[in-house]
Amino acid sequence: HARRHSGTPSSASRSQPLHTLLATMMHAHRTLRGGATALRTARSTLSTSVGGVGGTAASTSPDQCDHRPFSSRSSFDLPDPRSFMSYQSTLDYADAQKWNPQLSKIVATIGPTSEQLPVLKDIVRSGMRVMRLNFSHATVEEVELRMKNLRLSKGRHSIFHPDAPDEATEASTGESSVHRNVRAVLLDTRGPELRTGKLAEDTSGHETVHIDAGSTVTLCTTDAVRDSGSTASELYIDYPKLHKCLVPGMKVLLDDGAIILTVTEVESDKESGNVTCVADNSGEIRSRAGVNLPGAETDLPAMSAKDRVDIKYGMTKDVDYVAASFIQNAEGVREIKAYMEQCAEELAAEGQWELGRPLPLVISKIESVSGLNHFDAILKESDGIMVARGDLGVEIPIQQVTNAQKEMVAECNAAGKPVIVATQMLESMAKNPRPTRAEVADVTNAIYDGADCVMLSGETAKGKYPVQVVQTMNEIIASAERFTKHSMPGPNLVARERFVRGQAERGDKGVDAAVAKAAVTAAEERDAAVIVVLTSQGILPRMISAYRPNVPILAFCPTAKVARQLMLHRGVHPIHIPDLLTDVTEAKRPARAIQHAKQFGMVREGDNVVVVTRETACDELTTDFASMKIATVP
Repeated sequence: HARRHSGTPSSASRSQPLHTLLATMMHAHRTLRGGATALRTARSTLSTSVGGVGGTAASTSPDQCDHRPFSSRSSFDLPDPRSFMSYQSTLDYADAQKWNPQLSKIVATIGPTSEQLPVLKDIVRSGMRVMRLNFSHATVEEVELRMKNLRLSKGRHSIFHPDAPDEATEASTGESSVHRNVRAVLLDTRGPELRTGKLAEDTSGHETVHIDAGSTVTLCTTDAVRDSGSTASELYIDYPKLHKCLVPGMKVLLDDGAIILTVTEVESDKESGNVTCVADNSGEIRSRAGVNLPGAETDLPAMSAKDRVDIKYGMTKDVDYVAASFIQNAEGVREIKAYMEQCAEELAAEGQWELGRPLPLVISKIESVSGLNHFDAILKESDGIMVARGDLGVEIPIQQVTNAQKEMVAECNAAGKPVIVATQMLESMAKNPRPTRAEVADVTNAIYDGADCVMLSGETAKGKYPVQVVQTMNEIIASAERFTKHSMPGPNLVARERFVRGQAERGDKGVDAAVAKAAVTAAEERDAAVIVVLTSQGILPRMISAYRPNVPILAFCPTAKVARQLMLHRGVHPIHIPDLLTDVTEAKRPARAIQHAKQFGMVREGDNVVVVTRETACDELTTDFASMKIATVP
């Protein structure tokens, strides 16, 4: 690019140190291009490529997009991401520092190494927005400890109650009596699983049997084999229709692929037919090992008996999301929602549920071939999607997982629904204080793809560095988002265009969509610091988030439940202030909201702010209407 303007470098320039040559090139470009900034390039690209928000795509000249000066490339500036973090070098909030929160959120699994209050407080302050509870392992006592400590952890929201003591708790619940924290809670179900039976000689629960490569292994589903116990040549599988979903040539994976079997014969004409396989490799198999059937479609139920117990229990604890494992079709999502409605009625009769309270939102985990095959219908019924790459990488060829991830994220963007990318994102930090370069690239690319959230599993649940890994992930997010905002706006524009096309296909021309589009356009034109939304049910913030603005969305909510159920959406930072929508007149609400935003640390004097609200009709001749205002912080 430099040579095109100034010719081939001379021998003198070739002998210069690299940093000197780079500085010379940057100076030349500043001179040639008039010091144009990347932000202007981004805005120019926005207006010409999508015609503003939701406009018709048009071509852009190579000079606008491909040949930016080095001075506009923030990746070459190498800023320290920590300089943009709210926690800085310590976990104390700095009153004088403006808060620049990341737009994409972190879901962190809390487990044995992170459940105690001192550690969990640091994790909350470091950027965890949603606490995941893995009900495959957690006990009731562990769940209650983790939820109690989460409520006691001071979030950014504690600035509204700076003098409240840490020990101020409700006697009945043990939770904070002041609302310090609106971090959400996600209940992750175990889901229906296929497993082998207990080994015949396993009296301790820790015995294994050895399977040799090339040996014949018969998979059985009869009660007789279950009761007598499994052996190296005859394994019980707890799925009666196993022989109905396999054909010769298919693979059966035991214990997450530790042993791979190839199907050679299937007794499909029998009621409880056996499946004969040959072992592709040698290995040890334990009792109750997991079984995967890549490429096979099963009719497993949406919920196991344990899942039903866990979901009902979670509702008594007011969890905000249910991550439903191994969802195979849309009917499974409908079944879970119907079951939660039934639980709400039963709990209300017992005095443990208030009728009318929002039910947990269903996040469908896609981790099977069947889930991929029915993805569109599942997405339509779900409140969000989790790209569960662990089991998905066993169910489909592992080299296809990234492709599937990108397609699922794109479809969620088009539908305006949140998507979580999960599994092994910073896996090495379970043991090491620094991630691998490939892991950093993985998180970065998930942000570029359009993920609303990225998730930590064992890294925070049982790893050695639970606080550091959350900080590291937040720094990666900050760096990626800064780059897409200032130097490479393409990913956000593409995600926005997906949503616009999806709206057109759905025929969505409602008032909320129109005002959300206007708010994002105004925020970009006015270089607003934040979009403030006053919401009663969370509809407007979700719609604005779907348009992928590059500024935070500060959502003022009347209840903590509404606030917490907005946490998964990119860019939305909910605040629970109940009296703002009840004790303040509609005319004064925007000004009061801006005051709160200033107290929250998100705006300063002189910043432009876009305020969006729904207002009630002033007489019987009009309906409720949505409005957008632009103001400057006094």
